[in-house]
Amino acid sequence: MEYRTVGKTGISVSIIGHGAEHLDEKPYGIVEKTINAALDNGINIIDVFMPGEEIRTNIGKVLKGKRDKVYIQGHLCSTDTRQQYDRSRDLPTVKKYFENLLRCLGTDYIDFGLMFFIDSEDDYKGAFESPVLDYALELKEKGVIRHLGASSHVPERAKKVVETGLIDILMFSINPAFELIPGENGIDPQRAELQLLCESRGVGITVMKTLAAGRLLSPALTPFGQPMTVAQCIHYALTRPGVVSALLGCQTPEEVEEAVAYLKMTDAQRDYSHIVKDIKSDFRGKCFYCRHCLPCPSEIDIAKVHNFLDTAGADGKSFPQKSIKGYNNMKGFASDCISCGNCETRCPFAVPVRKNMEKAAALFGK
Repeated sequence: MEYRTVGKTGISVSIIGHGAEHLDEKPYGIVEKTINAALDNGINIIDVFMPGEEIRTNIGKVLKGKRDKVYIQGHLCSTDTRQQYDRSRDLPTVKKYFENLLRCLGTDYIDFGLMFFIDSEDDYKGAFESPVLDYALELKEKGVIRHLGASSHVPERAKKVVETGLIDILMFSINPAFELIPGENGIDPQRAELQLLCESRGVGITVMKTLAAGRLLSPALTPFGQPMTVAQCIHYALTRPGVVSALLGCQTPEEVEEAVAYLKMTDAQRDYSHIVKDIKSDFRGKCFYCRHCLPCPSEIDIAKVHNFLDTAGADGKSFPQKSIKGYNNMKGFASDCISCGNCETRCPFAVPVRKNMEKAAALFGK
């Protein structure tokens, strides 16, 4: 494994990290095998933003006796509502879920405590101009949080956070489909400016959406003329200024092995330049199954519905029978959507959720 120092912290993290989101709702055996595979391969940074007690407890069980082998990237303000992902800037609620994180993980400190989901001006004010910041700084002073950070999908807001001078680490979404502008040469200037700012200020970037939820690997879903490999996606992230680790949402030991295979590849195998030259569309309005749109008052798993829609393809004819069965077993169907629009205000990727729920209801009959 190779390691990079996170800004001015003196902490060295593996260039390939583990984003544990997709272990949520998996049985303990899978969680154990996947995290142990990561640790055995030298991965020493893991992101845990998921608010559910079961996944937090399962990760804590795996890390028992191994706490000194891993840097945990945990989050303040990540909460749930009726077991659906949510976020809150209410101080008592923030305290409740952060204390739950410590208890479930069986630890008395978090290496990187990130202010969760700073995408809007309200998000910024609710975290950085409120008692939540005082709480975070108090935790840092006590050593409960070793280093303060933030997560964001929006370069303008992330830039504002970095400019406070309060954070050492930023989790940000980076991949070529997000960065490159169709019909133009070069990277989105706001994203480029943010990355250079982080590099100059000594703020390390940990990358989420490295594979764009697998879209970059799919011949049907990629915006390029051909799909990328896992290694090419990792290499893109690691060649951006300020980046210290590309987080991969590995769900199995095999996926861990596929990720760390990057380390043994040649420059030619890692090269992505010939692929990204042929960009045919961008990713605006596409779902990345992150569930930040939740909670849904109708308890629809919006991410799963979108995943089924993507599997179906444009004509709906390639829809596999196991996915039809999976949709039919959902707790809430697309037809249950009441068009409140709350999901669209929370989505970081401008997905037209209400329109897509109508499509899904028409395609699946409910």
